[in-house]
Amino acid sequence: MAKVSEKLMVYCLVAIFVVIAMVEGAKGATICNIPSSRLNLCRPAVTGRYPPPPTKQCCLLIKHADLNCLCNFKDALPAFNINPSRAFALPKKCKYNLHIPPKCR
Repeated sequence: MAKVSEKLMVYCLVAIFVVIAMVEGAKGATICNIPSSRLNLCRPAVTGRYPPPPTKQCCLLIKHADLNCLCNFKDALPAFNINPSRAFALPKKCKYNLHIPPKCR
């Protein structure tokens, strides 16, 4: 039962961030050091059955992302058709030696 409550809380947090991003869109809201208006730059590399490699623009975003913060949303990513293991593989694919929190590997 605790797992269900935990997942529900994560989904609620993501929903709140999405709403904030929509409301603050003109102001340029930021989620985990990533401007919400640029989140879609990495979407092709983390979705679908055979995703392409990340683009240079995606890699620039990943370079500045707060991976500890993003890790908090790992369980909610599948609800947005984002494969968590692909998402947290982006730093390596972008050839960045960034520390991935153990709970996100």
